[in-house]
Amino acid sequence: MTKTRLLDQIFGIEAAAAHCDIPCKIYDPSTAIIAAHSVVRMLDLIHENAEKEMSAGVMNTIIRCVRTKEIEAAKVKDEIRIIWGDYIKAPQIEKHPNVHDLTHSIMLTASKCKVELNRADGEQLVELVNQFAEMFWDTKGVATARKPAPYNTNLDMVVPQH
Repeated sequence: MTKTRLLDQIFGIEAAAAHCDIPCKIYDPSTAIIAAHSVVRMLDLIHENAEKEMSAGVMNTIIRCVRTKEIEAAKVKDEIRIIWGDYIKAPQIEKHPNVHDLTHSIMLTASKCKVELNRADGEQLVELVNQFAEMFWDTKGVATARKPAPYNTNLDMVVPQH
């Protein structure tokens, strides 16, 4: 019996996977911002490759881009859900009463990005995540700025100002 399995039996732990039920109090929407930009970039690459003559290589690239788009859209949802579920409490809700609607809009838009291939949906996802980041950092008293992202999306990203 492995040491981990023994500890599982002693403490009755079946599985643990979360950020971060200790809680570590380390939350940051930057992962969601990067994932949202990745969705947009994958949409661009899908459309660019769809215009090419179909070959096994082009189909492979499109398939890989679709898979990555799906993963990144799911990552947006996971990261925002974790911050919303673990960090957002009464004081944050009082300061930003629209946090629930904003979170729900992010979830719906990320799902739409998974299902469809519209760049406008990806752009909307980036915008919603940027709004969430501004709200999040405001609850911590940290000023933010919108800067051009260093990615091939031609969109802005919210960054904390230190």
